[in-house]
Amino acid sequence: MDAEQNPLFDGAELAKATSDPAARAEALRREIEHHSYQYYALDAPTISDAAFDSLMRELREIEAAHPELVTASSPTQRVGGYVGEQFAPVVHERRMYSLDNAMDLDELDEWMERTAEACGGVLPPLCCELKIDGSSIALTYEDGVLVRAATRGDGTTGEDVTVNMRTVRDVPLRLREEARASIAPGVEALELRGEVYMPKKSFEALNAAAEEEGRAPFANPRNAAAGSLRQKDAAVTKMRDLSTFMYAIADDGALEVEGQWELLQWLRKAGFHVNPDVRLCTTAEEVRGFCRECLERRESLPYEIDGVVVKVNDFARQRAMGFTARAPRWAIAFKFPPEEKTTLLRDITVQVGRTGALTPVAELVPVVVAGSTVARATLHNLDEVHRKDVRVGDTVIVRKAGDVIPEVLGPVLSLRSPEARIWEMPSVCPSCGSPVVRDPGEVAFRCISIDCPAQALERLLHWASRGALDIDGMGEEIVSRLVESGRVADVADYYSLSEEELASLDMGRVKADGEPVRLGHTVAKKLVAAIEASKGRTFARVLFGLGIRHVGKTTAEAIAAAYPSMDALAAAGEDELAGIYGVGPKVAHGMWLFFRTPDNVSVIERLRAAGVTMADEAAAPGEEVPQVLAGLTFVLTGTLTHSGMTRDEAGARLKAMGAKVSGSVSKKTSFVVAGENAGSKYDKAVALGVPVLDEAQLLNLLETGEVPREV
Repeated sequence: MDAEQNPLFDGAELAKATSDPAARAEALRREIEHHSYQYYALDAPTISDAAFDSLMRELREIEAAHPELVTASSPTQRVGGYVGEQFAPVVHERRMYSLDNAMDLDELDEWMERTAEACGGVLPPLCCELKIDGSSIALTYEDGVLVRAATRGDGTTGEDVTVNMRTVRDVPLRLREEARASIAPGVEALELRGEVYMPKKSFEALNAAAEEEGRAPFANPRNAAAGSLRQKDAAVTKMRDLSTFMYAIADDGALEVEGQWELLQWLRKAGFHVNPDVRLCTTAEEVRGFCRECLERRESLPYEIDGVVVKVNDFARQRAMGFTARAPRWAIAFKFPPEEKTTLLRDITVQVGRTGALTPVAELVPVVVAGSTVARATLHNLDEVHRKDVRVGDTVIVRKAGDVIPEVLGPVLSLRSPEARIWEMPSVCPSCGSPVVRDPGEVAFRCISIDCPAQALERLLHWASRGALDIDGMGEEIVSRLVESGRVADVADYYSLSEEELASLDMGRVKADGEPVRLGHTVAKKLVAAIEASKGRTFARVLFGLGIRHVGKTTAEAIAAAYPSMDALAAAGEDELAGIYGVGPKVAHGMWLFFRTPDNVSVIERLRAAGVTMADEAAAPGEEVPQVLAGLTFVLTGTLTHSGMTRDEAGARLKAMGAKVSGSVSKKTSFVVAGENAGSKYDKAVALGVPVLDEAQLLNLLETGEVPREV
């Protein structure tokens, strides 16, 4: 690692470190401590595992050659990691050690030779398991019940993440009875250990969502798992789709099992998720063969691995071999080599996401990385491009982040061409030519045009969704075919579709006789009726359906209550919009920009001409709705069959008149509106003595604003 790559070394220090072992050892310790903190405490590593391992190996070599330089605080003398202050500390039953690494098969052979010598000259049976690239976890069970979960931390003390781990679906809250019989007499608590990981597909989806929202993506699935595990809000952890593989126990004497292979069988019997790729080997060649097989199969696995863990199987032999200062002598991690390649960055293009977010993409001279050809790689956002100083025409280093997503690490500065060009975000959308905006405080640039082709499919699906205009039957397959055939480009185009046009739509499949499959008149007739019915949805649902940035369902209802017509809303100033309860400056700015984008105005006028609701019936354009229901709370239950309204539409009209609409009944509820097939909410209202309105009384209330005195 040279000075240019390593900000912790200056030139003078590096020169001294090269010739002075003591200075070099101290510089390495500071560098390793820095990267350990980035990795364990911040979940934000800044160098690859291979680079970190290289630093540690060099320090070990110096200390081996100069024992007088070994200090108690050296990273070689302790388990790496930090205990954060966000969670309560948990002292592990026994220390959680790191593993020594074998970086190639020769080093693995050397370890097996030492192991054979320690076992009387004969290699003992070895249990070989995949090394899962995740975050270590310790689960404690008392009387068979999960009572505590802790991260590894510094190996002695971890962080209490019990609440978050309870959200991980494959963690049993209670051990299965058939496994508890194997717990040794007198043992009340078991500390079981394993790895929390995030599947590749879940990791890709998480990063895709982050990029759409302009947030920095996770570097790899391991960091995503660690970051998800240490969330303050357990609901976030639950959404992250974490899984576990369990493989160890703090005290092997707590179970009546004799070795690692038997322990894995017990863990599976107890209800834990145990990795199926494990092999009990009796010869060195079998171990090497398993490692080679796993390296070849690495890409096909649904989760990340970074090597193979090889352990002496017998627990008695493990105890006899013991530990070094930081790792067990009876186990080693055969690490797979990370693969990084250099290639030419031909250009940087822009990809427009479904929410209008613009993402820079590196267009590369194709190169094979980790078994697959990489020609494009995300650069995340403009700030990242500038931070890495990546320029068009550079020779760049490419790898797969977590060996999954192609990533540009940075340029090879020594190979930079004088013609290399600094890249900037375009001022207009490459898809539609509309202006690009960047909200204050946000990373992402966005196109806000409703007519942008790159956003068309998602906008069309959103408009037809149940919470918006509710065009029944207009699903993704049909919308995709409408877009591909050129029949629909924006939401206003829905209202010019005829039954004949829909019936003849080619669905992209063929019959047995080779004829294309058409949508057909039966479905087309229902769709036309659904499109016609959508014209009568409330103004708030139309606002929500337009997909205006930051305007969700609740915000749309608040806006429609304050400005119950499209004309009044379009004419409102930015400060006026910011004054609406629940809106604020950020949403107001997005609204204001939306109505000043010509493409958006054009779509709205076409919707108006088609007969789509442009104002609430309760008020004339620009007229505020009297807040006659302020202070009252309503709960709606059952189906409204006579008015043609959904419960959401009825709720929106009640909110427009100042009421609060709740989803649950309590003593504080003012009225329960009960349609047909009302269920438990009606029963609870009766039990609590809450007044109940039928649909006719609701309609009278909405039309007159008069609250019933007697119900």
